[in-house]
Amino acid sequence: MSTRTSALDDTVFGVDVQSGDVRGDSPSYALVAYDGEGVERDVVSGRKLRRLIEEREPAIVATDNMYELAEDKDRLVHFLGALPAGTKLVQVTGDERPEPLSRVAKRHGVPYAKEPMAEAEAAARLAAHNVGYEVSAFTDRTEVKVSRGRSTGGGGWSEDRYTRRIHGSVRKRAREVESDLEGANLEYEVDITEKYGGYSNAVFSVEARPEEIPVSAHRSGDVRVEIERVRRDGIEFRPLAKRRDHVLVGIDPGTTTAVAIVSLSGEVLDVRSSRTGDHADVIEWIVERGRPVVVAADVTPMPETVEKIRRSFDAAAWTPDSDLPIDEKQHRTRDEAYENDHQRDAMAAALFAVDDHADQFERIARKVPPGLDRGAVTARVVAGGESVEAVLRDLDDDDEEAEDEATDHEPRELTEEERRIKDLEAQVDRLDSHVDRLQNRLQQRDERIEELEGKLAESRSEERREVRRNREVTRLERRVNAVEDERDEAREEVEALERKVERMKELWKLDHSNFADVSEERAGLVPVKVVEKFTNEAIRAADEAYGIASDDVVYLRDASGAGRSTAELLAEFDPRIVLKEGGLSEIADAILFDREVPVAPADDVAMQEVDELAVAREEEVEAAIEEWRDRAEDREKARKASMVDRLISEHRAGDNEA
Repeated sequence: MSTRTSALDDTVFGVDVQSGDVRGDSPSYALVAYDGEGVERDVVSGRKLRRLIEEREPAIVATDNMYELAEDKDRLVHFLGALPAGTKLVQVTGDERPEPLSRVAKRHGVPYAKEPMAEAEAAARLAAHNVGYEVSAFTDRTEVKVSRGRSTGGGGWSEDRYTRRIHGSVRKRAREVESDLEGANLEYEVDITEKYGGYSNAVFSVEARPEEIPVSAHRSGDVRVEIERVRRDGIEFRPLAKRRDHVLVGIDPGTTTAVAIVSLSGEVLDVRSSRTGDHADVIEWIVERGRPVVVAADVTPMPETVEKIRRSFDAAAWTPDSDLPIDEKQHRTRDEAYENDHQRDAMAAALFAVDDHADQFERIARKVPPGLDRGAVTARVVAGGESVEAVLRDLDDDDEEAEDEATDHEPRELTEEERRIKDLEAQVDRLDSHVDRLQNRLQQRDERIEELEGKLAESRSEERREVRRNREVTRLERRVNAVEDERDEAREEVEALERKVERMKELWKLDHSNFADVSEERAGLVPVKVVEKFTNEAIRAADEAYGIASDDVVYLRDASGAGRSTAELLAEFDPRIVLKEGGLSEIADAILFDREVPVAPADDVAMQEVDELAVAREEEVEAAIEEWRDRAEDREKARKASMVDRLISEHRAGDNEA
């Protein structure tokens, strides 16, 4: 049972699903980090959430539903096993039967709104104030296994020596582990398998968590050490804060003893069953959860076992007029969860006791003024047999009024029952004094534990700072390596561009002796910009590679298929002439003609290509331009003549209609 009173000495994470489904692909989470003063909000992926938990090691990861973090029980156990040693998973809405988060938040005065980030913040604030149940899948027992780190082989004299050495190493390491456990004053049991020359393995079952054990998991040569927490049979819920309210207790004794704790209002707070039947264990369990006002059984007379427990608390007894039938017990506990018939019978006893005292509890509640502990008054009235008025007078320290009332009656001899009560009261006083002494000793132990926990927290904090520093150094080293890689890539790109520039310079120094109809002279040549296809992408690629400027000669390897936008894009560069392979579309031909861009077949001009560029003879380029101009003039004349014919035809048609 946790004794924490606050989570504000460390960070609390509140988590709620922001979008997606944990059973689907990649849900995102609303994450709120709360340290009692400031609130950090973020939306993160599941992977980043787990990484932040590992890096920041919050005291609590709080949620309104634990299955928002894992799609099933096995995944939840895996999630719990991956949590840092000092981190708890807390479900703030309850245990196996959680309440709505809105109701819990309202009960504890925590702001709430129905949207993921607000729900995550509400969960964090509730857990920081010890509201909720810790979700646990592991016991406080840990197995430390020391075993062989490698195979012993098949046989032979050398194999025998090898096997003896390995088993001797395992035995030596097992004895070191045993010494470390004893030095840490930890309780453990050990199961050893002896083999030739020593041990093949030794399994230590230690009553402690892994972080409390001074042994680390490792594998070195002949020996392997593995550390694993022992899993529970299922998921267990532990309340963050102890319950010390006044309660009713139902007990079903026997080979299996079941105990149920019920509030004065009839709410089942906790239930358990055990085969141990240890009275001290049962009493301790009850003490941790409340102060009994009534102890109830489902049979009459009350069993001696239950009566002993009742007397230890000086609580009132309740039994039915006759043994409770099974069908009535089933009906009364129909809304409650239980694991077996023993737990059902214990709950039924407590709930029927609540029903029987309901009117009395209500009358007491009406008479108790605000500000007084209703549970304390109820306990004295029900268990002590006092009247409400007497209890209230006693609580108000109205001794004078009590003395006045006593003078109205003459002294009389005490009855046997009254003397018995007086003796019991004296016994209670002695027990109270003993309890006070025990509580003082317990307080001293708590203070010592708190002091040691403070030192441990400082040590862990320093370790976390060191880990964060190491992580930062590693991150910077990775960043440096990445920048160096970027630098190397940039240098390679610069070298490639420089080679390209050199090729372009060589373009003007080419030997043109391969031209069949050109002389050996090197003068009179013009560069030709090559475009692979008559498309927007190819034109832009050529412009990006070596630039297309006004008055350049452009060579289209494939002139087919161009539309209006492509022709307009090429015309915007205002080329000197376009040499083409294949035919132009009508719309492209019309646009280039309207923009007065000369177009000629590539066969009319002899070209020599070098890499992505080419060169042509100036005279042939000029001749192709002149030929285009002649064709353009004839085409313009033909177009004008066609226009005149069309106008005449339209005029005649208009006259005929008239």
